[in-house]
Amino acid sequence: MRLITWNCQGAFRKKADLILPNKPDILVVQECEHPDKCISTTNKPNSTYWYGDNKHKGICLFSFNDYKFELLPDFNPKFRYILPFRVTGYEQTFTLFAIWTMSNKENYEARYIGQLWLAINYYADLLIGSTILVGDFNSNKIWDNKARVGDHSDVVNRLADNNIQSIYHKHFEIEQGKEKHPTFFLQRNLNKPYHLDYCFASSNLLDKVQNVEIGAYENWSAYSDHAPMTIDFGF
Repeated sequence: MRLITWNCQGAFRKKADLILPNKPDILVVQECEHPDKCISTTNKPNSTYWYGDNKHKGICLFSFNDYKFELLPDFNPKFRYILPFRVTGYEQTFTLFAIWTMSNKENYEARYIGQLWLAINYYADLLIGSTILVGDFNSNKIWDNKARVGDHSDVVNRLADNNIQSIYHKHFEIEQGKEKHPTFFLQRNLNKPYHLDYCFASSNLLDKVQNVEIGAYENWSAYSDHAPMTIDFGF
């Protein structure tokens, strides 16, 4: 299974043909238009689930193979861009959280990683068993000193309690906060790199990871301030 996550920075209808040649089985796109606006008949997915405040920008899950997904009834719109799905296909069943953390004007300390901290505690029962959390976390350990209800390390440690770890960090044997492959370039500036996009998985799925790839700046900066992350599983 090939899983790709990419914050396309809007106008996905102009960018779908850039990411789809990478042949994802499951594609998670943040800042994505409603799929009616952005997917051509030549690259039509088998199934989609889109969620957003307006049709111009939301989060979308696409399946380009026989994987099926359904939004779980546990979904709490309070965490509006942290969506839990049940994914089935090819004799596999797992829970997938499609993530795009947001600011929070009403509760400043619950923005970005604070939002995810609250969500994983709310969804604690869904973290048992085969689980993937993937997307734009808008976070890194380097900002742990900022006021949050829970910081980046709190989230990492809380997930580790359920034997869920970052695929990138395990694959490359890199510590949190010391990433060598940026996924985000502020203002699309090569000199302002950060690692903000992640895929965490439970131990039984981590053992099946075959390859992890972060898109290169020169290939993606013309289209988005984020580069895609691709994870290949051996199933």
